[in-house]
Amino acid sequence: MQDAPLKPFRFADAARWIRAGVPVVMVTIAEVRGSAPREAGIRMLVTADDLVGTIGGGHLEWRGMDIAREMMAERAAPRRIERIPLGPALGQCCGGVVWLAFEVLGTEDLRWLDAVEQAFAAGHGIERTVSLRHAQRAVAFADSRALLPAVTHDEDGWIDTLVPDPLHVVLFGAGHVGHALVGVLANLPCRVHWVDERDTLFPGDLPGNVEAEASDTPEAVVDQAPAGSYFLVMTHSHALDLSLCERILRRTDFAYFGLIGSKTKRARFEHRLSDHGVDPVRFAEMTCPIGVAGITDKAPAMIAVAIVAQLLQVRDQRIAALSASRMEAVAQ
Repeated sequence: MQDAPLKPFRFADAARWIRAGVPVVMVTIAEVRGSAPREAGIRMLVTADDLVGTIGGGHLEWRGMDIAREMMAERAAPRRIERIPLGPALGQCCGGVVWLAFEVLGTEDLRWLDAVEQAFAAGHGIERTVSLRHAQRAVAFADSRALLPAVTHDEDGWIDTLVPDPLHVVLFGAGHVGHALVGVLANLPCRVHWVDERDTLFPGDLPGNVEAEASDTPEAVVDQAPAGSYFLVMTHSHALDLSLCERILRRTDFAYFGLIGSKTKRARFEHRLSDHGVDPVRFAEMTCPIGVAGITDKAPAMIAVAIVAQLLQVRDQRIAALSASRMEAVAQ
């Protein structure tokens, strides 16, 4: 089990295991003080012989797995919080302290797990109130419009704000680079809407976080994408690329817009877009060429890694800005 490739955490996996009758425990980092491998709100799923997600690896993760499997075996209290120092006693040099929240999930949890998937698909989140004192009705939930995940806890339980990851990728093009990109994005906490006119190019075994759409009107997909989307344009047709670029630049609420191609392609597209009435000021919001600087290899896998690295940079910058804004609002 431990030698298998790590699978990213998804609430859908918890629901799938519950419906299959497989005992599963969700482990959530409720609080971090000092240095730790991961931040609060990160979680993993543990079964008797499988693991989804990671809370940072090392002895912390092993300890979390041990506690989770003890809870499954003992069939005792279904929820608990453990304070775990990361000093010499645990064999980690981080030096901080982590509080882990454990939940043995069952059929009574399917309602909120399904609600999370529906809320995430709609672009908003769920706030859960988890009680440690009352076994019955231990989890209550409601819609949340929060922008960032958060966990607050005390001796009675915890409040868990679950929000969709801010990385919603709309990928136009199912060529070699598109396939390589999906392979990388499959292992990240994101959602990918993969669009191409040719349905025969999509693989039969899509990753769980990828939705493929064969569309004769891909421009309409641009209009339907949620605010804050990350657009990537790399179709088989320069004419279609241009049309998509114009449609994307008509929007003002995307997080990122990348067009595959050279500086020459960019210059030609800017000229044509200007002829079509797009304000040249908007061209600064179009990234072309795409990908982090310094990677010159043109192999599809190399290009994909460079592009995803750039997406993650933008994502982290946006999260930092949202965090700063929230802290400022609290201070006021």
